Amino acid sequence: MNIDKYKAGILKKQYGYSSFSPQMINHEWLVNDARVNNLLSEADRKLGELNAFSKLIPDVDFFIKMHIAKEATKSSRIEGTQTSIEEALQNAAYINPEKMDDWQEVHNYIAAMNFAINGLQKLPLSARLLKQTHKKLMQGVRGKHKLPGEFRTSQNWIGGTSLKDAAFIPPNHDELPNLMSDLEKFLNNDELQVPPLIRIAIAHYQFETIHPFLDGNGRLGRLLITLYLVSNRIIDKPALYLSDFFEKHRQLYYDNLTLVRNKNTLKQWLIFFLTGVLRTAESSIDTFNAIIKLRKLVEEKKIITLGKRVPLAMELIRYLYSKPIVDSNEIASALAVNISTVHRLIRDFEKLKILAEQTGYKRNRVFIFEDYIKLFR
Repeated sequence: MNIDKYKAGILKKQYGYSSFSPQMINHEWLVNDARVNNLLSEADRKLGELNAFSKLIPDVDFFIKMHIAKEATKSSRIEGTQTSIEEALQNAAYINPEKMDDWQEVHNYIAAMNFAINGLQKLPLSARLLKQTHKKLMQGVRGKHKLPGEFRTSQNWIGGTSLKDAAFIPPNHDELPNLMSDLEKFLNNDELQVPPLIRIAIAHYQFETIHPFLDGNGRLGRLLITLYLVSNRIIDKPALYLSDFFEKHRQLYYDNLTLVRNKNTLKQWLIFFLTGVLRTAESSIDTFNAIIKLRKLVEEKKIITLGKRVPLAMELIRYLYSKPIVDSNEIASALAVNISTVHRLIRDFEKLKILAEQTGYKRNRVFIFEDYIKLFR
C-alpha cells in the first residue's frame, strides 16, 4: 500500500459511544516521498555509526545501564512522573516517601526493559513477550489492579474523565485478538520488503492506537521500539531510546499520532519518528564520545596517580560507571573490602574530584559521580 492512500481506520458506534477501529497493517508499504526516504537513509547511516561505537567501547554494558536509566526516567516522565535521573539512580532508602511511587515506576521500567531484552533470547517479539513485560512494568505500582500482563477485557479511553468526553477511544476489546495478531505478524514477517525503521514507526503508531492494556500502554509502546531494533539486529546493544526526543517534543508526539487517526497523514508521523531516530542516534554517539573522553581523564590522568591503590581504584570506577551514586557500605559489598579501605578510597576519589558527597551529613553519607551523570541528563 502507498502511504499516501493509507486509511487509518473507521469509527464504530456501539454501546452509546464511537471507538476507533484501525486498519490492519501486515502488508507491503510503499513510500515514494523524497523527504521520508532521505530521512530514512540518514537515520539508517547514523544508526550504523552508533552500532559501531557500541561494539568498540570496552565495558559498554556499564554505560548501557545508564542509557536504560535515562530512558526509564524520560518515558515515565511523559506519563507524568517527576523522578530525576539522580533519584532513579539512588537506593530506595534515600528516596522521600512522597516520591516513592514515581521512583518505583521508573525502576519497574528498568526491570521490564532488562527482562524483555533477556527474553528475546528465548522468545520472538510477540504478544506473549509483551504481556510478560507488561506484568513486570505494572507490578506493585499505580495501575497494579488493572490486569497486569493481560490484554484488557473492557473499553478504555484517552483524555477526559469518561467515554462521554474522551479525546480518543481505542478499539473495542473484542477486536484485540485480531489486531494484536496482525501487529505481531507485521513485526515478524520476513516476506515483507518494508525498511525496519518504517516498520517500527508504523508498529509503534498501531500499538498506541490499539492501546491493548488498561494502563502502561505508552511506556510499553516506547519500549517496543528498542526491543524491535535489538531483536532484528539493527543495533546489537540497546543504546537507542526515543523517549528523550518524545519527551522534549511531547505535544508534537501526541499531535502526530492523532493526525494519523484523524487525517490519515502517515507521512507526517514517519517524518517525526525518523527525525527522532536520527537526532537520538546523534545524541547517543555524542554521549559515547564524551564517555571516552571522561574515561581517559579519570583513568589515565587521575587514578593512575594513586600508586599501589590503582587496581582497587579501577575496580571502583568500573562499578561507578553502572552505579554512579553510592554509599560506603555499597562500595564495601561490591568490592569485597573492609569499610576502612572504602573510606580511604572515597577520600582519594574526593581529592581527585571524581566523587562528591551530596547529603552534607556526617553519617549515612552518599557520594555522586557528577561529571558522569551529567552526560545522561
